[in-house]
Order: sequence, then structure tokens, then C-alpha cells
Amino acid sequence: MRIIQATLEHLDLLTPLFVKYREFYGELPFPDSSRAFLEKRLRRDESVIYLALHDDDDSKLLGFCQLYPSYSSLSLKRVWILNDIYVAEDARRQLVADHLIQKAKKMARETQAVRMRVSTSANNDVAQKVYESIGFREDTQFKNYVLPIN
Repeated sequence: MRIIQATLEHLDLLTPLFVKYREFYGELPFPDSSRAFLEKRLRRDESVIYLALHDDDDSKLLGFCQLYPSYSSLSLKRVWILNDIYVAEDARRQLVADHLIQKAKKMARETQAVRMRVSTSANNDVAQKVYESIGFREDTQFKNYVLPIN
């Protein structure tokens, strides 16, 4: 498996798996809007997306992760938010997520980030175990809240 950083040239490869990721979390597919969303993030350098590709076939996407930059006022350093990560159903149990997160972790170190943050649904036990096995710890210092903006 190869991990590469996505560019605009990868949109056609990435979009179908991104749509499946959205569906996994109960969202409607909206493939055109999903592609436009990804394109904006890449064009504006608003996120970093890593792709896990099959060694023998660059057209076979095994998984992806998308990170957004943020900052910590308390530590005066960069923080990376691992906002999206998804592995194709037929590629699960092949350590794809581990490889993607290791690449993200390397990038976080190279950009002198103080930490990476990740969230997942409370009932996604598989993802929680993966994150914990890589070294993520549940935040016990801060409680997170969400304010929906309608």
C-alpha cells in the first residue's frame, strides 16, 4: 500500500469513497456537492487529504483521511484535526487506517504541531480501538460542545 497526498487530479478517485463515508454517518450521498466540497478544500489549501492506494493499482483507493489545520492559543502552536477517515469495505482489516494516521502524524510533527485531534461517533467501537492503539487518548481535561447553526 502507498500513502500519497491528494491533489485535484485525484478528485474522481476520491469522491466515490468520500460519498460512502458520508453515507456511513447517515448523510445523503450528494456526489456532485461532495466533489465540489473536496475541490474547494484542495484548491484553497484548506485541508490535507491522504490517500491509501493499492500497491499494484493506482486506480484502487483503499481509504483516505482529511485533516484541517487549527491552532491552540494555550500552547501557541498548530493543531491538526483529523476530521475524516474512511477505509473501503473490501480493504478493512489491512491496517489501512493505521498507515493513514501514521502519515498524518508524520506531517503533524513536520509542521511542529502540538497535537492531533479526532472525534468519532460514541458507538463506533472499531474506530475508538484503532485510535487508542495508535496513541490517541480520550480527552478528560476538556468537555466538547456543539452549537448547531441553522
